[in-house]
Amino acid sequence: MLIVETIAKIRRAHFIDGKSIKQICRELQVSRNTVRKVIRSGATEFTYDRTTQPRPKIGPWRSELDEMLAENARRPKRERLTLIRIYEELRNRGYGGGYDAVRRYAARWSKATQEASASAYVPLSFDPGEAYQFDWSHEVVLIDGVTTTVKVAHVRLSHSRMPFVRAYPRETQEMVFDAHDKAFAFFGGACARGIYDNMKTAVDAIFVGKDRAYNRRFEQMCGHYLVEPVA
Repeated sequence: MLIVETIAKIRRAHFIDGKSIKQICRELQVSRNTVRKVIRSGATEFTYDRTTQPRPKIGPWRSELDEMLAENARRPKRERLTLIRIYEELRNRGYGGGYDAVRRYAARWSKATQEASASAYVPLSFDPGEAYQFDWSHEVVLIDGVTTTVKVAHVRLSHSRMPFVRAYPRETQEMVFDAHDKAFAFFGGACARGIYDNMKTAVDAIFVGKDRAYNRRFEQMCGHYLVEPVA
């Protein structure tokens, strides 16, 4: 079905903005036949019945496209590829279909992924003083006219969501310890449990691919503040 909104965009682009059929096709990602049909018929909605949606060309590429979409979703937002880039990469690998098929498939994949995440989500609640959350972020700042990347320690009380933020030139054990010391002084005490997200400065690698354990200095710091770390 060609939705009413798309038909309106086509008619507005042609009759009001004076755009050519070729330009409309490129901007709205629809076929020439569709644009001609809308312009010539004056209809406001087109429908057709189809029990199944065939995917003759994208079918053999579904698993590869799933992998590309999943990998792209795991990237930071600023580093994610557009669907056009993903389509071009798929074409480079041998895919012979059109962009529209990739766009429709990506939309279905995104919806299914979001629904699966929503059904698996369990709301978390914490008692006062039960836990805090610690994590790092990379931020780009301007210092004395020079663009510099700094590491920012984020400590947030899980119950009230009250934050403490402190910037450092890099992420080291000393910076980790200082961030905790300053945060606990700011909060007026420590919680019973600390929740961490993949801190390389807090663990030692045992073997490649094996479990990791907290390093001695990090455990000593947690022991000093009577904090139970959970990563």
